[in-house]
Amino acid sequence: MRGFLALSGLTNFTFVANCSNILKMAKVHPQRPAPPSPPSDSYITSRRETFTLWMKSLVIRGNGYTVFNSDGEIVYRMDNYDKKCSSEVYLMDLQGKVLFTILRRKLRVFGRWEGYKCSGSKVGSQKPCFQVRKHCRILGGGSSCEVTVRPNEAQSYHYRIQGLAGKSTFKIVNSEGGVMAEVKQKQTSSGVVLGDDVLDLVVEPHVDHSLVMALVAVCGLIHHRM
Repeated sequence: MRGFLALSGLTNFTFVANCSNILKMAKVHPQRPAPPSPPSDSYITSRRETFTLWMKSLVIRGNGYTVFNSDGEIVYRMDNYDKKCSSEVYLMDLQGKVLFTILRRKLRVFGRWEGYKCSGSKVGSQKPCFQVRKHCRILGGGSSCEVTVRPNEAQSYHYRIQGLAGKSTFKIVNSEGGVMAEVKQKQTSSGVVLGDDVLDLVVEPHVDHSLVMALVAVCGLIHHRM
């Protein structure tokens, strides 16, 4: 898969010739049950990483997104098999291994999204790894989400997803306001800005990539993009 797409130089995407090969490599349905997840350190690097988000699913007529690394390799995918804005979606690696199951819990106003590091029947017996609650600011048209991450019973971390209503760009910041990850529109090497379905994701050092991808999925669900 190395070099499959030179994403920085494309102005559009055509997967006609290569989709069948990709789908042979990437399982159409997530594994049930998923094998134990590797330690989160497996998804953390000591340098800034740039990914390309293609807001399309690899599954025909599916909803979701596909993530490419800087070498043009597919590293993550999110698929929504039932319908757009489903209440249960899966973040997977290329082989179809579930990294997070994301569920929507309906509340009176905005709702809440929960992420579990498991799939299938195990979800109901475990506590969520993270929770996302949406808040809106009427003045200025902005929106934000409060994120609580609990890797274990003894620890909890608080983040915020900041963005503008109706826009594809947003930032994930920590409790001190430091940027952990940022999503923005992608530009080609010649400076051409691509469409809203092709985005750059920059993740800062020592930040869990898989958690960021799961939060990106929640943002897509909130804004009805998948």
